Amino acid sequence: MSELITAELVDLGLSAETKEAAARSLAERMAALGRVTDLDGFLADVAAREAQMPTGLDGGIGIPHCRSAHVTEPTLAFGRSAARIDFGAPDGPADLIFLIAAPDGADSDHLTILSSLARQLMRQEFTDALRSAGRADAVAALIRGDEPPGELPGELPEELPEKGTSPEAEAPDPEMPEPEAPQPFRIVAVTSCPTGIAHTYMAAEALEQAASAAGVELAVETQGSAGFTRLDARTIAAADGVIFAHDVEVRERARFAGKPTVDVGVKAGVNRPAELIAEVREMAAAAPAAVRAPAPMDTAAASEDGFATRLRAWLMTGVSYMVPFVAAGGLLIALAFAIGGYQIDKAPSVAGHFAWAESASWAALFFQTGGAAFAFLVPVLAGYIAYGMADRPGLVPGFVGGSIALTVNAGFLGGLIAGLLAGGAVLAVRRVGVPPVLRGIMPVVVIPLLSSAVVGFLMFLVVGKPVASLQKALTDWLSGLSGANAVVLGVVLGLMMCFDLGGPLNKCAYAFAVGGLADPNEGSLKVMAAVMAAGMVPPLAMALATTVRGRLFTKAERENGKAAWVLGASFITEGAIPFAAADPLRVIPSAMAGGAVTGALSMAFDCTLRAPHGGVFVVPLIGAPFLYLLAIAAGTAVSAALVIALKGLRAARL
Repeated sequence: MSELITAELVDLGLSAETKEAAARSLAERMAALGRVTDLDGFLADVAAREAQMPTGLDGGIGIPHCRSAHVTEPTLAFGRSAARIDFGAPDGPADLIFLIAAPDGADSDHLTILSSLARQLMRQEFTDALRSAGRADAVAALIRGDEPPGELPGELPEELPEKGTSPEAEAPDPEMPEPEAPQPFRIVAVTSCPTGIAHTYMAAEALEQAASAAGVELAVETQGSAGFTRLDARTIAAADGVIFAHDVEVRERARFAGKPTVDVGVKAGVNRPAELIAEVREMAAAAPAAVRAPAPMDTAAASEDGFATRLRAWLMTGVSYMVPFVAAGGLLIALAFAIGGYQIDKAPSVAGHFAWAESASWAALFFQTGGAAFAFLVPVLAGYIAYGMADRPGLVPGFVGGSIALTVNAGFLGGLIAGLLAGGAVLAVRRVGVPPVLRGIMPVVVIPLLSSAVVGFLMFLVVGKPVASLQKALTDWLSGLSGANAVVLGVVLGLMMCFDLGGPLNKCAYAFAVGGLADPNEGSLKVMAAVMAAGMVPPLAMALATTVRGRLFTKAERENGKAAWVLGASFITEGAIPFAAADPLRVIPSAMAGGAVTGALSMAFDCTLRAPHGGVFVVPLIGAPFLYLLAIAAGTAVSAALVIALKGLRAARL
């Protein structure tokens, strides 16, 4: 592996007058060493990145950078300009210019070095040393992190301090007992930029320094080119506020839902971190405590990143991306049946015949559009399970595997397995060492090609048929579901829906139900009805309890109870989370009892549901709607009565 920067890549007398000329001058040094194969093509990529957002930073720094197929290995060139060059920084032109070049398939080790450089640029002693150095080899050594020559003033710490600390704070006096301090304000942050090389890590460093100065506890997740390590769920749950400093979509954004959030571009994180911290503190102070309280099931779910924990996260990633397709497709199909009757599935294609004034044509349009959305369920599930495992390179083999699962009739289970196989294949290919010249085409050609071939072989020839047989057995079992077996399944699904109020068990039960809608039969429609009914119970029960015995609840809970009516009626189980967060030992068992009653009654009444969501707003699409509402009412009453009784016992003891 070549060094990231050498003396040949350093120009201490950069004479260029414009940023374009500066980039060309430094890029020519890269090309001379064989690290850039097409100078003009590479400069076009640099210009395209510059057009997205200026790369000048406060403090006289310019960092033009890009990922390019014309780069053979991660490379850094440095120029020092006496005349100073305008890179669009708010405080004026730059005298320190870093041209950062990364291939499309850059390895994580080099990208980690680049990210470390980006953080170092936020440190005054580092930039001072660059300005005072007199030799190119000394500058290259300093940037690489080697022992700097003696002529450089001062010595930089070999490693950055821990987040939220200063170098002086790293070794406290063991003889001095640490005084008790008030609980610090906690913030979690995510930083990311289009290339994930420079601004991502500069914003993280700037936020950490500002947090340290403000006495705030900060944890940052950098979603950069070298991948990202997810913040621990406990850390997120304990946070008082969130800062997103990003120019690309935050990955797995739902982890941060329900907290006061400042959402800005990545340069704001670099240039005004103190303002962002002050802003999120103001938002948190204004937000109701109940909204900010973490749910106990969220904190309990966090554990060491063992295989089971990671497997659950991968599966939930796939389910979360699949659900919008389920909702859109399922509601359209249900609406089609409501308008045109159940025979609408035999209507000819509306592409060949559509009568604007006929309701049957509109019903056929809705049914066929919903069917098109449903056709994506298994590929999307598989694709995003693989995405959860291996990031974007997992999408292609994941979607391919999901499509094959449909081809061999492996269905929902086949999609789950295809996603895991695709993610595993990508991770395995990534571990194979490749020559530097091939790194640029790894994510575009090599990884998709090899991983798709592996997944295709396994799905078509190894696991496809056995999984298809298992899927058929499950479908046949659901088709014949009746009597006591149906009631028991309803109880189990009701307990799962209400145990963690939107958490992993809740999502597993919901995924099981919507998976049946991909190939609907009488049994799968009963399961969907039971799952939605049980999921409505917890917020409705808390709303009823706060109405009947308001004195047992705080003022904030009574206010939340008003909103819980609407949330419960809309099948948003999370509406009960503020109550569970405040009193989990009474609320969660009560909710589970009510959910079990509702699930059992829904199954016993043979209620069916073709829509995957909607709550009371899709009652006209429910089989046996009055009995369905009775099941929900019974579970709500049981749950409300239990929570009132348990809270009343506690109040009597006080």
